[in-house]
Parts: sequence; structure tokens; C-alpha cells
Amino acid sequence: MTYCNFMDISSFDYDLNSDLIAQKPCDPRDNSRLLNCIGNNIQDLRFKNLDTLLNPGDVLVINNTKVIPTRMFGKRDEVKIEVTLHLNLKNNLWRTFLKPGRKCKTNDIIIFKNNLKAKVIKKYIEGDVLLEFNKDNEILLKELNDQGNMPLPPYIKRDISSNNDKHDYQTIFASNKGAVAAPTAGLHFTSELVSKLNQKGILFAPVTLHVGAGTFLPVKVNNIYEHKMHEEWGEVSTETSLIINNGIKNKKRIISVGTTSLRILETVSKIHEGRILPWSGYTDLYITPGFNFKIVDLLITNFHLPKSTLLMLVSAFHGQEEIIKSYQHAIKKKYRFFSYGDSCILSRKGKKFIE
Repeated sequence: MTYCNFMDISSFDYDLNSDLIAQKPCDPRDNSRLLNCIGNNIQDLRFKNLDTLLNPGDVLVINNTKVIPTRMFGKRDEVKIEVTLHLNLKNNLWRTFLKPGRKCKTNDIIIFKNNLKAKVIKKYIEGDVLLEFNKDNEILLKELNDQGNMPLPPYIKRDISSNNDKHDYQTIFASNKGAVAAPTAGLHFTSELVSKLNQKGILFAPVTLHVGAGTFLPVKVNNIYEHKMHEEWGEVSTETSLIINNGIKNKKRIISVGTTSLRILETVSKIHEGRILPWSGYTDLYITPGFNFKIVDLLITNFHLPKSTLLMLVSAFHGQEEIIKSYQHAIKKKYRFFSYGDSCILSRKGKKFIE
């Protein structure tokens, strides 16, 4: 795989009216819009029409991670501190974002409800801090469920204390706790749609990738190849490996529901020389134009932020010019963007298969 040495971040910029940033999900979820970009198509559909684009035996790879309500409010002396946990290093040690964070110093104590406390152990140059809690992780997770809020992305501008985000910001596949952000392509599925897909003979293959808050971090370098990708923990089971490998063997399409599912599949493929085998571990796979995809044929994904690693990923997968064209269409047609927004289905550039 050969990359050029320089690619400007401005190549992944676009203008978006803030009115198109979704502040809440569609109700019902599968009535959200779906832009069909398979092959040379640009077709406006509803997500509930997904079954019309799929064939019996196609494999939908879904991420079954479950979002933890990791945003809490505490106090340092009399100062109110917003704390968002984003990476568990071990037991009661968490990397976190603090707001306001600049005034917090090493050894400061943040006090929460129910005698929960956290000590500032270290401040990182990336802007987050290391906190050590006075409770072990099992008790801490119970406290998060009690006093925590969902860690919604910063572009959702509304009060998080009086809404249904603990339900809305969770896919119907969520079963494995660990994410601090939702795998948002999965938010469009309903039990009715899943039933319809099952009846058509579509296969579901779950993977786990615990989405980290790094997914929202902006790329701050001009040359995209100088960006350091964040790590996330993932797992592929033996059963899922068999489903995917049988699909490939039978010339069926492997369809990733979201960029998270795609990243773990291509991670495992890269480790095992193009094969999908049972695996668990951390991945920091950074996908940019020129990446050689081995597994995924189609990608279902939401519309992503300008200058983001996710926009680079979909550009690598579908083609940069094609992505620009589809995003321009979505903006013109007033699709809803980002986590709670609408979605598109993309085909892999250069991949030939029966639609």
C-alpha cells in the first residue's frame, strides 16, 4: 500500500448550515432518510426501505457496543466541574475531559454525589486528564448509571438533563457495555426492520468496538498523515467469523453498519493477511485515501463532520469525488447530519459485484 507524503486537511472540508445538524433522532428511527449511493446511484430513500437494496445471504455486520452514561457533574471546592470519562486504563483510573479543565491541578479532588471522589493524577498535553476514583470500577459503573448523563457530541446544543438520550443514544443491538459514543449508523434500526430483513434472508453478524471520545476529536494538523489516531478496544467472535467467511465464500456482500464495524473488520483482516478470525484487542487503524480494503463491500454510515477522520474513511472507501457529490446532494435535499441525523449506503470504489 503506497501513500503520498502529503494530503491537506482542507481537502476534507465543506460548508454546512447549522440548521442541518440533527439535535434529536427521527421518530420512528427507521423513517430517517437513506441516500442510496451504491454504484453510480444517488437515490433518496427512507431507512425502512433498506431491505429493497439487499439480497438474501448478504451479511450485515453490526456493532453491539453499549454506551455508558459517562458525563457527570461534580465540584472542586465551590467550582462546578463537568467530567466526561472516555478511556478506562485500569480499574478506577480513567482518562477524562474536564470543563473547565485548565484551572484543575494535579492532586485536586473532585467531589460527586454518594461520596464518590476523584483525584487528578496527571494532565495530558492532548488536553484531557487522568483521574483516580475512590471506588472500584464495578461500583463506579453503578454510580455512572445513577448520576451520569449520556456523553452527547458537542454539536448537540440542548439541555441533556430533560430528554430521553439514555434510550435514544443507544442502538437496539447494544449489549456489551464500554462505549462513550454511539455507533450511530445502528441507531436507524428498529425491531420491525430487523424482522423484515431476517425474513428476506439477510444475516446479522455482531462485532464489538467500544467507541471512544476520540471519534469527536478534530484533526489539528494540515497534513492528514501526521495525525495520530486514537485507540479503541474491539472483539470479533468465532461465530461472527464463520458467518462472514461463509458469506465471502458464497460470494455474498459484506455490509458494514457503521465505520466502527468497518474498522474492526479491516483491522482483523490486516492482522491475519486478508482473513477474518476470532480476535480481541486495541485498534488504532487510521483509514485514508489509498487504503486497500479487503472485507467490506458496502458501508451504511451517517454524514460526518468536516475535517474528520471519518470523512477521510468514507472518502477512501467510496472515492473522494463521489463523496463530495453525495454530500452536496444531501445538503441540497436538506438531509439531517451527524450522530442523530440521516444516513447513506456506499459501495466500495473499484469493487465489482452484482447489485
